Amino acid sequence: MAASVAAGVPLLAAAPAGAAPSGAADLLHIGTWGVGQVYALRFDPVRATMTPVGPVAQASSNWVVAHPTKAVLYVAGSEPGGIIRVFRIDDASGALQQFGEIETESTPAGGLSYMGVDVRSRTLLAADFPAGTAVSVPIGRDGGLGAVASRVQDTGSGPHPRQQGPHAHHVITDPSGRFALVADFGADRVFVYRFDRATRALSAGPGTYATAPGSGPRRLAFHPSGRTVYLLNELTADIQALHWNHEDGVLTHLQSLATDAPGHTGTTSAAELAVSRDGRFLYTSNRGENTLVVFSADRRTGLLALVQRIPCAGLIPWSFSLHPGGRWLFVANQASDTVNLFSVDPWSGQLTDTGASVPVPKPDCITFSRR
Repeated sequence: MAASVAAGVPLLAAAPAGAAPSGAADLLHIGTWGVGQVYALRFDPVRATMTPVGPVAQASSNWVVAHPTKAVLYVAGSEPGGIIRVFRIDDASGALQQFGEIETESTPAGGLSYMGVDVRSRTLLAADFPAGTAVSVPIGRDGGLGAVASRVQDTGSGPHPRQQGPHAHHVITDPSGRFALVADFGADRVFVYRFDRATRALSAGPGTYATAPGSGPRRLAFHPSGRTVYLLNELTADIQALHWNHEDGVLTHLQSLATDAPGHTGTTSAAELAVSRDGRFLYTSNRGENTLVVFSADRRTGLLALVQRIPCAGLIPWSFSLHPGGRWLFVANQASDTVNLFSVDPWSGQLTDTGASVPVPKPDCITFSRR
């Protein structure tokens, strides 16, 4: 492993000594919480080795997401105004060059907590935590961003001190592309909005799904079947399976399971959620226990069963990302300043800590650049 790269090192203009040559390894970009930089690393999926590239941009990076086909990275900031910066990626070095920037909010509030791409409509969707809004932004042919196409405002609050108003935490489109679902941490709701792929516009929808007061909805994920949605609640650290009616946009509760171990005491906080590409397994992170929790998913019913609970190899697993090939999982352990690598058994779904890690200050999210 290469030595740790200090936060104050100048941004890279070329590949450092020891870095993998272009095309020899996957390129990952990593957001950092409160550090004001974007980091990069190389991953060789054959040798299961990670090589730090270091800081590649000076930018507030609450969330980063790569364009699905172009060498473009979107970086969401914590500043008022809901800033999104657009960077070109140098595949050879991992370095970033900014070529665009937009504000998604016209009020002093703002601080984006998530971004995702609806590929079919070429739309960037973003959730703004302080403002309690979700926005849609058109993506141009060069990967650049146009003006905000639409904005929807959540409403409501919850009993927890952090729930004084709506706090949109996550936004995804359903498989049909007719709806967008917003997990709102502050309102204890999943808001279902209409989405028009032709105009890229979000608008008033059929209603909401209410969680238990004080649960703090954080993440959503669809099963590949399109019939089941999984909801991860941050404050109660439970995972819910919900039936999705794609005709009328209605969510119905099927099942709730804890991600905490039996007898857990102390802080309760769940963070990240992902479904395997084949839909057989679901992965979550638990920040209260510093664990990764794996569930199996019934292909017919979508119901979950516990498979594994394993230490995350660090502290505060803020998020994680499954490698596109499905055999690796990268964990952003925010409080221990590391990105840790786990292997994924495709048959059992179980995770194994490889022992490999790279130093990154306060990592909060991980994205894979195009190949």
